[in-house]
Amino acid sequence: MDRTNISVAANAIAQDLELTKVQMGVIFSAFGWTYSIMQIPGGLLVDALRIRILYPIILVAWSLATLVQGVVSSFATLVGCRMAIGLFESPSYPANNKIVTQWFAEQERAGAIAVYTSGQFIGLAFLMPVLAFIQDLFGWRGLFIVSGLIGIVWALVWRYFYRDKIIQSPAAVIPSPATTKKEPIEIPWGNIKLAFSNRKLWGIYIGQFCLGGTLIFFLTWFPTYLAEYRGLSDLKTGIYASIPFLFAFCGVLFAGFLSDYLVRRGVSTEVSRKAPIILGFILSAGVIGANYVDSIAWATFFLSIAFFGNGLTSIAWVFVSLLAPQKMVGLVGGCFNFIGGLSAVMVPIAIGYLVQDGDFKPALLLITGLALAGLFSYVFLVGKIVPISADNLEK
Repeated sequence: MDRTNISVAANAIAQDLELTKVQMGVIFSAFGWTYSIMQIPGGLLVDALRIRILYPIILVAWSLATLVQGVVSSFATLVGCRMAIGLFESPSYPANNKIVTQWFAEQERAGAIAVYTSGQFIGLAFLMPVLAFIQDLFGWRGLFIVSGLIGIVWALVWRYFYRDKIIQSPAAVIPSPATTKKEPIEIPWGNIKLAFSNRKLWGIYIGQFCLGGTLIFFLTWFPTYLAEYRGLSDLKTGIYASIPFLFAFCGVLFAGFLSDYLVRRGVSTEVSRKAPIILGFILSAGVIGANYVDSIAWATFFLSIAFFGNGLTSIAWVFVSLLAPQKMVGLVGGCFNFIGGLSAVMVPIAIGYLVQDGDFKPALLLITGLALAGLFSYVFLVGKIVPISADNLEK
């Protein structure tokens, strides 16, 4: 919600502050500047700190930055707020992946990843109309304030309920700070070199960039596409925008639980883990179909199928725990999300330039190209799924 409320408010902000398409592209992109560059430090932080302590702190911080967006009045301050949100959200997905790695056995992880990833889709599927309604009642400033307050409340809920525990091995509880000797955090340069020199890891990094390109289109420019290019009102935009998110929600859950089911049935990792990713990229490329239809119903159909495919690819996080040595899960997750986060830097600005004249066809062509590039990265770079040797890791 904190990532995408800017897209719901985009038209109102642009009119109120007299911003151009390119400026809106920069605002959409600003989140990705800090989010991507802080992924590796964020991953190292996740490896070093207890999640129960780290998560509420960053959640409150990015929620406050969200709230502040409701009181700013210039292009520069909006960019600054989006950068702050990206900064504080940067450890979140490496933390999510570490939680899944700790709490779930390998044959259950894709389903677990699917459940937490589905949150961003099912939440927006139901919240897009709600966010549009809140904006209709309280304006775009009220939208940001409400979103920020919800995040602060949720941080308290998280702190109260979450526990650091390893489910598959009840005896292996993470040591408490009181019983663990404090040691200074050292930067493992050798591990960082390994994380950026392995071909298989680069395959999943590039794939994450490509699937991120489709996701960031829906999180940023999609409501503008519906409102300006397809001529829908704000409330109708909220309703139609929710449909692809429902498809994406179904896609990510289908991929996760099907993948785990195939693993439990003894199907090879090559098929059980890679097949949903490959199919997902193929379906994502189908977004190009929206360029060749006039009705909003058919355009929504093609966009929904593409986002269903993006949902299938969203279990790609499972490859971090499949390929990375145990002591590098946070670091590799940070590198993985760093490269993926670059799509949030580059794609919104690129689309801003492509749609300056109001035509979104070049933007959808760009998304199609990214989907095909992601497909090729998993087929030709990832190859056979074999865990990376931990022999050369720094202690």
